[in-house]
Amino acid sequence: MRRSALVVDDSRVVRKAARRMLEGFGFSVREAEDGEQALIACRAEALPNVVLLDWNMPVMDGITFLRAARAEFGADRPPIVLCTTESEFSRIVEALQAGAQEYIMKPFDATILGGKLAQIGLLDAAEVPA
Repeated sequence: MRRSALVVDDSRVVRKAARRMLEGFGFSVREAEDGEQALIACRAEALPNVVLLDWNMPVMDGITFLRAARAEFGADRPPIVLCTTESEFSRIVEALQAGAQEYIMKPFDATILGGKLAQIGLLDAAEVPA
C-alpha cells in the first residue's frame, strides 16, 4: 500500500517543496491551505499516514487543527509533524503536549524531513538521504 501525506501550509511554495520531498520518499500527497481545509480532508478520505502542519495560518492555525484532530481521531492518528518557524522552547513543548509527534524548523530539506519520518516509523533509515 502506498503511503499518504497531507501537507498543511498557507504558503503554496512551501506546500510544493514539501510535496516534492514526500513524493521522493514514495508518498502520495494531498494539500490544504489551512487547518479547516485539513480537517475536511481528513474526514473526506482515509486518514493520511502523516500530516506536515504549519503553525501560523489564517482561518484555523496549526495548533487549533492539532487539538481538533486529536479530539476527533485519537492521540496517535494521524501522526502530525509540526513544520514551523516557531523556535521558542515553550512553543515546541506546547505542540508536543497538544499531540504532535515531531517538530521541524523551517526551512527544512529532504534529509531533515526523512530523518523525522524515520523517527516516527514511516521510513527506513536506508530511505533517508545522507
